[in-house]
Amino acid sequence: MPQRCAHCGLRASGAFHQLAASELGFIEDLRSATERVPAGHALIREQADGGRLYTLYAGWAFRYKTLSDGRRQILNFLLPGDFFGLQQRFSEGATYGVEALTEASVCVFQGKRLWELYRAQPRLGYDLTWLCAREEQMLDENLLTTGRRSAMERVAVLLIHLFKRLQRLGLVAEDNSCAFPLTQQHMADALGLSLVHTHRTLRRLQALGLHSLEDGRLLLRNPRALTQLADYAAQPLEKLPLL
Repeated sequence: MPQRCAHCGLRASGAFHQLAASELGFIEDLRSATERVPAGHALIREQADGGRLYTLYAGWAFRYKTLSDGRRQILNFLLPGDFFGLQQRFSEGATYGVEALTEASVCVFQGKRLWELYRAQPRLGYDLTWLCAREEQMLDENLLTTGRRSAMERVAVLLIHLFKRLQRLGLVAEDNSCAFPLTQQHMADALGLSLVHTHRTLRRLQALGLHSLEDGRLLLRNPRALTQLADYAAQPLEKLPLL
């Protein structure tokens, strides 16, 4: 990972807003560490006190909540550039957990200086607010999916939504294939389906010629048809804020 924010590979990807030198300097000063963690590492533990904020630099992670008997609901998947940890600044302990799905690298920020960001760098404060609004929008879509979409639609919307997010980051190959490290259990926990139902639904979609999923790689054979099946309205590929 680069030590200077100005040398960040994510910023060079073209997927994110460019920042002024003073803003980059502030972010660099706010950053307290960079860390590389293995798959399965708990970046945030449910109910634990913590004042750290994160930007995922590389790899995949996911946010989740669990019930007392261990049942888990995955709230959303985190991709490079995603910012997380803010909610725990406004609650008594973390209201969710975050786990690295793959080996991952993160930038760690000092949560106690959050108000300083809003005061000294209002445009960065606006960016942070924008990111929160975007996450709320995605969670609204997730609630619609688990509440009203059929199993076929649920799996289809998960595949196309992650595909579009990866496409924005330049992580989709010309043949419409991309890395896809999710297991069927991850998908079941995100979609509110049983593992057996998830497996059967993936097989049905594959039989329709819409996708293939093998060796941790997803290939969308007909993205348009998959989008129509999911009843999914893709958002324009606009540039995103990056802290």
